[in-house]
Amino acid sequence: MTTVEPPPERRSPGTERTESTTRRHVLRSTRTSRTWTAAILFTLLLVVILIFVLQNDQRISVSFLWFNGHLPLAVAMLFAAIAGALLIAIPGTGRIYQLRRIARRQQKPRQAPTEMARPGRPNTCYKEGGR
Repeated sequence: MTTVEPPPERRSPGTERTESTTRRHVLRSTRTSRTWTAAILFTLLLVVILIFVLQNDQRISVSFLWFNGHLPLAVAMLFAAIAGALLIAIPGTGRIYQLRRIARRQQKPRQAPTEMARPGRPNTCYKEGGR
């Protein structure tokens, strides 16, 4: 079996398509669309957590250090998950702060605008003797 390709499209010499006329509109992500997407995903996550809590309502005995009590199983598991997230987030936040301080120290001092710093012209952009 052979395949026959259609003949190339014929155009008159003045109607050739250029790259600019065939450019497609590209939708870019905006802050609003990202916020909307995050809100929808967060709502879905809350629905999943609600289902989890409603399905695990057995009461269990919980002992931590000198605290004793009874909690629903789902609530105890959510507390454990939150504690785990905090154990990760606190050192991570400290490391981010540390890296930002290092980056600020290594950043070059800002230079005066080129218009004001031309040779032969005094630099009036900054006051002498303080702020």
